[in-house]
Amino acid sequence: MDISNLKIGITDLYIPPFENTIRMTKAYEKDGFDSLWVPDHIMWWYPDAIWTPDIVNVASFLKNPHDVFNVFPVMAIIAHNTKNVSIGTGVTETFRHHPALLAHLIITLDHISKGRIILGIGLGERENITPYGIKWEKPVSRLEESIKIIRLLWKNDKKVSFEGNFWKLDDAVLSLTPYRKKKAPPIWVGAHGPKMLELTAKLGDGWLPFNLSLEKYKESLENIQTHAKSKGRNINEITPGIMLSVITDENKDECDKLLETPLSKNELLTASRDFFQSHGISHPLGDDFNGLVDYIPTKYDKETLLRAYDKISLKMCKDYYLNGTPDDIIEKLEKYIKLGAKHIVLGDITSACDIHKSQSSYFCVKKVLDYFKGI
Repeated sequence: MDISNLKIGITDLYIPPFENTIRMTKAYEKDGFDSLWVPDHIMWWYPDAIWTPDIVNVASFLKNPHDVFNVFPVMAIIAHNTKNVSIGTGVTETFRHHPALLAHLIITLDHISKGRIILGIGLGERENITPYGIKWEKPVSRLEESIKIIRLLWKNDKKVSFEGNFWKLDDAVLSLTPYRKKKAPPIWVGAHGPKMLELTAKLGDGWLPFNLSLEKYKESLENIQTHAKSKGRNINEITPGIMLSVITDENKDECDKLLETPLSKNELLTASRDFFQSHGISHPLGDDFNGLVDYIPTKYDKETLLRAYDKISLKMCKDYYLNGTPDDIIEKLEKYIKLGAKHIVLGDITSACDIHKSQSSYFCVKKVLDYFKGI
């Protein structure tokens, strides 16, 4: 197994106090991570209805689960406080961000970072859109048009025009060119469904799905590569990545306890209908519920959520998360690598399940990083 070009990144939730952002950023780079990914959320996945210390002990330390910083200032601070790591949006969308604005933001960050920015982009989720009065419609077509506009603006420092179904440019200009001449920031697509996989093959420089099983990862990557070949693209132009939520501990029994906590089970509400059907049940929030896209945590009361969590088994949690001891995690990551993964992004949510595991879980993640880095 060739891991000479393997990249390992990390994603984190950037919350108050802001000083922690700078401290964590410097530690991640010093420890050897290749990339840092910043989520783009106004609302986070954790429901305020269960945000009490008797249900989740992290509520004793963070007053509100939605206390998250805006992605773009955070990325600027990260860029200013690092030298080598790539920095990505993990991921953003163009319901809230006009593509011209997004192109300007990212190219500005490209200069601040001296060429280390990755634009991670996807369909978006209703939780950041619907509650804020924005209409959710035709997300795939909208995203495709957005990427075309962004690339158009990055390629031209003179005025351009564009006639689309969602946006129109009329003698628009973005004269700020990429920091590295003729090398615009790469665009990685957070794709899962068939249309999005085809879009990745058509326009993506990288692929960054979220919590795909090994079987689904293999099938989806083959889908992208088939589409890429049919479009005359070199498959090596598209970096296969994956972002995985991690729950880890040196003790397997302790890890199982963490998997059965409310916040662990809460993330499974973002899993697809197919995931639950493969375990013999409907999605706990309804037969037609579309997990990651549809879940708006502020819409549910405590009783509804606790009933939903009760339907989620330990087996489901084990199948959903990258979980276990560092050795367990290494073994599973090697399987993703054998399938073609070139850039793995780890999201350690162990401390959200139990705040007292913050330091010990990071030591576990660091062991995984060190193994692949040959340290």
